[in-house]
This record gives sequence, structure tokens and C-alpha cells, in this order.
Amino acid sequence: MQTSTENAPDRSAALADGIAAWHDVGEPEDFPDGAVWPVVVDGLPVAVFRDGEGLFALYDLCTHGAAKLSDGWVEDGCVECPLHQGTFDIRTGAPCRAPVTEAVRTFPVRVVAGRVEVGL
Repeated sequence: MQTSTENAPDRSAALADGIAAWHDVGEPEDFPDGAVWPVVVDGLPVAVFRDGEGLFALYDLCTHGAAKLSDGWVEDGCVECPLHQGTFDIRTGAPCRAPVTEAVRTFPVRVVAGRVEVGL
């Protein structure tokens, strides 16, 4: 089985901040607090989250069972995989609860001129 690290190509390098490009994924209002939203960024599945602290983005496949994290739900800053109920921290991608043992890839998120952008 492939993990998210194997599935998510490393696309950083070009810009000074390590981001090859910033990609528009919508307006801040498109991402309500406490929800998870699937988007496709440059052909890559990404799950975008908003909590009281801001916007976050993870590669949209669980490292354990390859289920879509955007089909899960967020509680206490962690998204639960719908397949085996393992959880990941939405800020860091780190595993929060078994059976997940490998972190999922994170992507930087910023808001510029009223638009949400994900960096790859």
C-alpha cells in the first residue's frame, strides 16, 4: 500500500519561501469553522480545514488506509479517517490516535486579497 508521502509528490523548490506556486482555492467564507473541504490543487487531492486558529491543509488521503480525510470529521483539532477512525492533527499532520502511525503531508495556507491560497 502506498502512503501519502509516496502519493504526494514533493513540489517545493522554486520560490524563496520553498513554495513552487500558490494556488487559489476559494474565499475564506467557503471554509466554515470546524468543517473539512476537499479541493484539487494542481491535480493533487487536498483537504482544507478551518478552526478557530486559522486555515490548514493536508494531503487528502489517510496514510494508514488511503481513505479520503475530507470524508472524515474534525474534533479537538484532529480529523478522523472514516475508514478505521485513526486521527491526524490538522495543524501538523501528526497522528493523534491509532491505527495511524505515519504523519500525513501538510501544505501552507494563506489568505491574500480575500482569497485562500494553498502552497505546493
